[in-house]
Amino acid sequence: MREAPFPAIWGIRASLTPRSTRIIPTCTTGMSTPEPSAVLPLQQPARAPLGAIAKAFLTVSVFGFGGGLVWARRIAVEQRGWLSDAEFLDIVSLCQFLPGPNIIGIAVCTGTKLRGAPGALAAIAGFLVLPWSVGLALGVLCLRYAQAPLLRHVLGGVSAAAAGLLIATGLRLLLPHRRRPFVIGLAVLALVLMAFSRLPLSIVLLALLPLSIARSAARRP
Repeated sequence: MREAPFPAIWGIRASLTPRSTRIIPTCTTGMSTPEPSAVLPLQQPARAPLGAIAKAFLTVSVFGFGGGLVWARRIAVEQRGWLSDAEFLDIVSLCQFLPGPNIIGIAVCTGTKLRGAPGALAAIAGFLVLPWSVGLALGVLCLRYAQAPLLRHVLGGVSAAAAGLLIATGLRLLLPHRRRPFVIGLAVLALVLMAFSRLPLSIVLLALLPLSIARSAARRP
């Protein structure tokens, strides 16, 4: 069997070529034939640092007036690109059935999806730092001066802005489903039940869940 030409040169090229793009010479013809798996670089998904997860949900706790859902989506989906719109919507839907505040469940689920249990702890630690310290102090002050006209006007303006942000976030979550009339119909029905019948959220979700399951089962081949 004939040796491949210039073995010394091959050794130099192999040492200077990155491992993910290294060319493997063959001995059949004496020429080099790059394999597809050896030429293409290996793309590994980047893991979110724990510090970035904690900082992200710290930002949510600072700016998240009205529950934090708006800022959680903006950071996790739009700015960081950790989740897609569909993944974030699945997390929000799951957290509707979990006990406790939705934003806590979103933080736990997002951190778990990104880094497992350490990610969940980092998200919770970042989100609870300010509410436990500064938030408690501000809450005591607000309760003490709750009857002050200026404070009541400020809180009223913040509440209106938070409601507008929640409506905008809901519309953005519906945009990927704008060509699906059944999904839009479920959203409108849930809005009507919540706004006019004054039913609890859990009752509305349990009432609409069979319709969603039946629709998904009917679409399966």
